[in-house]
Amino acid sequence: MKLNIGITEAHLKSSITILSWLLANEMTLYIKLRKFHWNVSGQSFMELHQLFEAQYTELEVSIDETAERISKLGGKTIGTMSEFSKLSVIKESPNVYPVQKEMLQELVKDHETLIVQLREDIDTCDNKNNDAGTADFLTGLMKDHETMAWKLRRYLE
Repeated sequence: MKLNIGITEAHLKSSITILSWLLANEMTLYIKLRKFHWNVSGQSFMELHQLFEAQYTELEVSIDETAERISKLGGKTIGTMSEFSKLSVIKESPNVYPVQKEMLQELVKDHETLIVQLREDIDTCDNKNNDAGTADFLTGLMKDHETMAWKLRRYLE
């Protein structure tokens, strides 16, 4: 059934594209956080082990909500590692096991990459796509990534 929610088909497709990009990047970040959670060692082992777990647990929720938002807008949600890899600007590092400081730096960079893009995407959804719902949704996620980046950054100061 065709949606009739006050957003043109072209604008719906634009919002779905934005959300699919976000989903791919959050999945990649989720996997990276899992890897770091499993492989962190050193003086702050338990603290970072728990922090990484808290962040990937939070991402699990936002990943599901992002996929559901795509569906609410009438889109099909990608769901394979191949699809995620093609869209993600956050990259994995197979066979690389960084030390704590490098893990933290990499995660901060990844969160900041998402934050910068989310700022642009919020503007696009709100002002170009007439999609206040997605703009609001993205604003909440941006705030979450700002908080996660801030917590990680504090270990680097």
